[in-house]
Amino acid sequence: MTKVITGKCLLSYVFVNKPKAAVAGGEEKYSLSAIIPKNDKATLGKIEAAIEKATKEGVSRFGSKFGKAPSFRIPLRDGDVDKPDDEAYKDSYFLNVNSKTKPGLVDKDVNPILDPTEVYSGCYGRVSITGFPYSVNGSTGISFSLNNVQKLEDGESLGGKPRAEDDFSAFADDDILG
Repeated sequence: MTKVITGKCLLSYVFVNKPKAAVAGGEEKYSLSAIIPKNDKATLGKIEAAIEKATKEGVSRFGSKFGKAPSFRIPLRDGDVDKPDDEAYKDSYFLNVNSKTKPGLVDKDVNPILDPTEVYSGCYGRVSITGFPYSVNGSTGISFSLNNVQKLEDGESLGGKPRAEDDFSAFADDDILG
């Protein structure tokens, strides 16, 4: 298993405070989609190296055919190909990562984030992930588990609903309501 700390990426489909099942009746997990700019060669290089190392680990664990099947799944996906109509994924790669356990959440100064609304779809952060091989019911590939999240800055909410902090300013008793 190889741990990777990403560079700054856009976070989407964020479920880091309350787990959610990917399909109805499925196992609930904490998850997010890390959207990585195509020009972040350092992060992409670390992810590709982790995929290569996990593939070698898969060969030693599951046999020499591991990684050779046409259905072999690699988690790093091209946003321009897989989500061409979603502006958030333009000129980016993305990884969907999850965990059965709640990830640690910290701010840019590494202080714990306690407010459940602070990390959301549309904010920017770094993600700690671990690559591993899998072979389950004839399906083989590489996946990454979600370890921790460091929020770096706010961004425009991707959930369609604005945050209250963005809608309002401080209100004084002498303000006139229209």
